Amino acid sequence: MCSNYVAVSSQERLLHFFGVFREDPKLPPEIWPTGLAPFIRKADPGSGHQRVVETGHYGLVPGFAKEVAYGRRTYNARSETVHQLASFRESWRRGWRCIVPAEVLFEPYYPPEGGRPVRWGVTRPGMVPMGVAGIYREWTAPDGRKSWTFAMLTMNCDAHPLYSRFHKPGEEKRMPIVLDESDYDAWLDCDVAAASGFFQMYEGALDATPAPLPPRTPPAPPPQEPMLF
Repeated sequence: MCSNYVAVSSQERLLHFFGVFREDPKLPPEIWPTGLAPFIRKADPGSGHQRVVETGHYGLVPGFAKEVAYGRRTYNARSETVHQLASFRESWRRGWRCIVPAEVLFEPYYPPEGGRPVRWGVTRPGMVPMGVAGIYREWTAPDGRKSWTFAMLTMNCDAHPLYSRFHKPGEEKRMPIVLDESDYDAWLDCDVAAASGFFQMYEGALDATPAPLPPRTPPAPPPQEPMLF
């Protein structure tokens, strides 16, 4: 699972590692559910491109939802049920698959000796970003405004050497599906029937280091009214 991450925001890195160009690279330092971030989809026929990058809300919002806040519970889609659940099945059936470019994925690590969990950041060696398999859709708000939305796909990782160490003891271990670079176009292009063949634990090297959330800054006290004498 991944509730927040650092998106690839640099124009140069998006172009170099994913072959797409994004005009406005400004993003918040970390992406949380419903936040705006880039995702990569297959380009429309006749566009002259293989892939295109869009900016959407992290958390897929289905057509029946009434507000973007719905995405706070749909930012991860389980690979085992993505074809069944009402929130995700249309995107899956229509082949609306995407790649989520990520620099860092954050996960909770529970010390074996007990105590409070510590957030860790997962990266690839050499500052190489990750391309996470996802699904997307365009959502129309009740007022007619349209927005892109997307979710990361996850899978069981009880046997993964690194990811099996994350999340609460006794709970199922899950991880985002990280694609190999050589599979990017195949993931976007393949038939729906073949797409589940990409549901595999990432076998490449991953690094993980503690990355605790910074302490919250208390709100500033309200200004005091001047005293009159």
